[in-house]
Amino acid sequence: MKKFAIAAATATVLTLTLANAAFAAQPTSQAPMVVAAGEVTKAKEETSDTWITTKVKADLVTEKGIPGTDIKVETNKGVVSLSSMTPVTSQQKDLAVQITKSIKGVKDVSAAGLKTE
Repeated sequence: MKKFAIAAATATVLTLTLANAAFAAQPTSQAPMVVAAGEVTKAKEETSDTWITTKVKADLVTEKGIPGTDIKVETNKGVVSLSSMTPVTSQQKDLAVQITKSIKGVKDVSAAGLKTE
């Protein structure tokens, strides 16, 4: 019985030693972390653009004197594009641009798509 216990213990030690050697031989790579970091950056940009679009739209809708529901807002990497099918006055256009520029994260505003009367 004693020989069996010694043999079992030896087999266990050898198995663990070989397993550790196999794991140690595997190269460690940071590539998955680099890809993940790139995806996180992309997600942050998309979230930021979505947040900017939502904030601009909300501010335009709540501003008196601007047809906010008629103005389409699109954001790409912090650049906001305003457009509408309904004509607005030049004062409304200027106010919409001013409101949009005041929002955190907005890098530039294009109001070329806003039709003026």
